[in-house]
Amino acid sequence: MFKAIAATFLAIATSFSILLFSPPPKSYYHSLFISDSLSDNVSISHHLYTLTRRPHVAGSQANAEAAAYVLSTLSSCNMQAHIVSYEVLLTYPASRSLTLTRPPPEPPITFDLKQEIYDGDPYADVANEVLPTSHAYAKSGSVTGAVVYVNYGRLEDYDTLKEMGVNVTGTIVLARYGQIYRGDIVMNAFDAGAIGALVYTDRKDYGGGGGDAKWFPDDKWMPPTGVQVGTVYNGSGDPTTPGWASTQGCERLSVEEVERSGDVPLIPSLPISGADGETILRSIGGQIAKDDWQGSNGAPTYKLGPGPGVVNLNYNGKQVIATIQNVIGVIEGVEEPDRFVILGNHRDAWTFGAVDPNSGTAALLEVAQRLWKLQRIGWKPRRTIILCNWDAEEYGLTGSTEWVEENRELLASRAVAYLNVDCAVSGAGFHAAATPQLDELLKQAAQQIQDPDNSSQTIYEQWVGSTHSPVIGRLGGAGSDYAAFVQHIGVPAADMLFGGGYPVYHSMYDDFVWMENFGDPMFHRHVAVASVWGLVALRLADEEFLPFDYHSYAFELQKSAEELEDEISDKGVTFSHLFKSIEELSEAARKINNQKKEIKEAKGWTSMWRNDHVKVRELNDRLMMAERAFTDRDGLLRRPWYKHLIYAPSRHNDYGSTSFPGINDAIEKAKNLNTVESWDLVQHEVWRVSRAVGHASLVLKGELT
Repeated sequence: MFKAIAATFLAIATSFSILLFSPPPKSYYHSLFISDSLSDNVSISHHLYTLTRRPHVAGSQANAEAAAYVLSTLSSCNMQAHIVSYEVLLTYPASRSLTLTRPPPEPPITFDLKQEIYDGDPYADVANEVLPTSHAYAKSGSVTGAVVYVNYGRLEDYDTLKEMGVNVTGTIVLARYGQIYRGDIVMNAFDAGAIGALVYTDRKDYGGGGGDAKWFPDDKWMPPTGVQVGTVYNGSGDPTTPGWASTQGCERLSVEEVERSGDVPLIPSLPISGADGETILRSIGGQIAKDDWQGSNGAPTYKLGPGPGVVNLNYNGKQVIATIQNVIGVIEGVEEPDRFVILGNHRDAWTFGAVDPNSGTAALLEVAQRLWKLQRIGWKPRRTIILCNWDAEEYGLTGSTEWVEENRELLASRAVAYLNVDCAVSGAGFHAAATPQLDELLKQAAQQIQDPDNSSQTIYEQWVGSTHSPVIGRLGGAGSDYAAFVQHIGVPAADMLFGGGYPVYHSMYDDFVWMENFGDPMFHRHVAVASVWGLVALRLADEEFLPFDYHSYAFELQKSAEELEDEISDKGVTFSHLFKSIEELSEAARKINNQKKEIKEAKGWTSMWRNDHVKVRELNDRLMMAERAFTDRDGLLRRPWYKHLIYAPSRHNDYGSTSFPGINDAIEKAKNLNTVESWDLVQHEVWRVSRAVGHASLVLKGELT
């Protein structure tokens, strides 16, 4: 009796002692993180100014200096910071030329292919460091042919040309940017029989609509000589090391093997300005293009060709095995150091990179500095937080992909989530995309932070607008560094930004002046995106139970499956087993949420003597690992690097996000062939997804069959 009373008093005394001397709850630090007292728009502005003083393409000395700056800043925040290097295949332009031959008496034109410096440009002294306009991994060669205008270069545009009797074979196509990934523009041209591709920036999409529109530096629009450069590689990571890391002395594919892979173009291509594009359009005759293929006010009438204008396109690229540098900073978790919450942004830019990507880099450094301020007043994360600054993203998500491939097994067993920010700020309006179990967490974080453009509302209220719920995109596209995490190894992920598409994208005008005048004059949007990014990371790192909700996932799968079923309802493909698997996932989500609730309610004075922490850990592991179950070791048919059966890029638009990519690929093929065997393949892909969803349900339940 006495021993029981003593034990009770001891428990009470211990509990009061813990309450008396315990640190503030983690939520206190989270609120502090997003407060005005810790945020610093001046510091963010300084980071961006420093990072964008010179063009810093991957493999350049300027980009190595930017890496050193990021490393120094992370190290000053009391992080374990280091550089991880890889040796990867990069390409640079050696020479290029473009000549237009017009019908007599018009003389031929040789384009100078230069982006003009404007009066008073503060970066005129380093403008010569900007790479000559080109496409990374473009095919070297010289081609001459009549020009055909192909609108945005999509599959449906080629279908329209075919219907109108326009033959593309043996021609050089002229396509405009704006709807699909440039690499797919070139690939689609090759598939249609073209021998070369020119891709230009139309005033209608990037120049303010023509007419009296002004352009940078007087307004935000792309100048007439502005050129959107970029990669035309259709894979992820170093093309010579598909599926393994590009470490020094590693095995590599030959250039010939890379070409046979189908991920690099087999015809020359060149990006050109809107002014040059219009000049070529004036030389094209033939049928008049449809209304929605036309340009803006003041543009010439767009015709289809072929010819009579003929262009000679010369491009010669040099291939280099170059050193790239990822910068990694680590804050080790106190209770669960072997669980990783990863934040990532890339550093390399085609030119100055004020929006893409260094608005995100500046925000990453702001997050690091705020976390250091929290550490100084006692905060310590429960789980490990890793800050990653990737290199060579612009070439093909290279730095992040090589790191994921090198650390595949550790990440697959320990990564809680990956949070990506690329172009953090290009204007007003918050946007996010995620794997669905993170939807509610993103919404909750946005509800806690003030809208930088309207102090009377939260970011969430701006995000929702006049609808009942915000639109959250999905991570099926290959547009940024989340790809390797989600699509290759199945790690839950999110991507966030303010703004969206912006006119001077990938041109030499994406500089600090553009950001200061048009993107974010007061840098309050930078502060806001850092707040959302960091708050989501803190909750994932600190909360006892991982804030995942798989009900959202089941809802998304149900919606996507119903859309697919409607699309091919007359083809004899059954989806019943897929719907059954989704129902089981929904039930597993309900069950694990109830288990979480039961453990929380059971916590009391005596919880410290029970094995609650073991139960919590086991439940969290199920929440973390369920996403891995959506992957398949064989990957997608003819695209084996992409392992995720729910989210992957569209086959004909690398930027496009596709749900059930394997099913979609099979449907596209079956529609073309329309054979019994092709529709049987569709059914097989539906079965594959059904099995993957079933595996995810089993993981969530945590029970063997």
